[in-house]
Amino acid sequence: MTYSPLAAAWICWAIVGLSPIMGKYAVGIISPVLLVLLATIIGVLYFTPWITKNHKWQELLNTKMWGKFLFIGTFGTALPFTISLISLHYTTPGNAAILQQSELLYSLLFAIVFLKEFPSKKQLLGSTLILVGVLIILLKEKYTPRWTGDLLIVGSTWMLQAGSTVAKKLPKSLDYRVIGMARNLFALPALTIILTIMLIYHESFVLKPTFRFWAVLGYTGLLKYGLAMVVWYKAIRALDLSKVTAIYLSYPVLSLLISLILGLESSSYHQFLGLTITCLGAYWISKTVQKEGH
Repeated sequence: MTYSPLAAAWICWAIVGLSPIMGKYAVGIISPVLLVLLATIIGVLYFTPWITKNHKWQELLNTKMWGKFLFIGTFGTALPFTISLISLHYTTPGNAAILQQSELLYSLLFAIVFLKEFPSKKQLLGSTLILVGVLIILLKEKYTPRWTGDLLIVGSTWMLQAGSTVAKKLPKSLDYRVIGMARNLFALPALTIILTIMLIYHESFVLKPTFRFWAVLGYTGLLKYGLAMVVWYKAIRALDLSKVTAIYLSYPVLSLLISLILGLESSSYHQFLGLTITCLGAYWISKTVQKEGH
């Protein structure tokens, strides 16, 4: 299938929008680190046919790239995805999705400092709208029991942007599917270390192979760690990182609507107001990208 970088960004938006919902359904049926490990293995299998068919193993296993690949796998997958799943033991899918937008702050900072990508005035306006939407919802949840999960999310989103920033600096000749494979494959060392530490300290694990378990695992491994990585890297390697991030970070509207329909949380005026402003900001940035001819 052929699609533009902008279309790829929106496909990623749709897949990631389901993430907090599926993460919430994982609570009580599988431990976060186990889910990330198993889904990562599925992600490796997802990319293996293409890597093999196109003779990309040499590029993937190039020792000169291991440092960057390990960084991307650790900070782009292993740590932030595990922490995100842990946070859903405390907070709601809607809150988790909304607070994930704090990643935009790191996106702008990293893009300016490391990638020399300076936002335009229109992009800053769209980004400001997104942040206003986030603040409206954050202020409503101030001092509630959900803050444990909320703080875990806000405190870990920099990892995703750090991983994306390193990926953006990889050689242009490196196919984005190789990067997606590397992000899964090189996440395994960190996940193995985490599991080993948990075993040493006799931490308990949850694993209940019900239909819900298989549905969550299938979504996480095939869509989130597979297809979503393909479209994400296609987008960020063609467009400014901060612009792509601003577009896909509007996904809380999808997460919240599905969460409300499924009865995972109750609606509020603050949530809808915040999401409306957030979507306006994402739409504004999307139009900015289109006018630039991407």
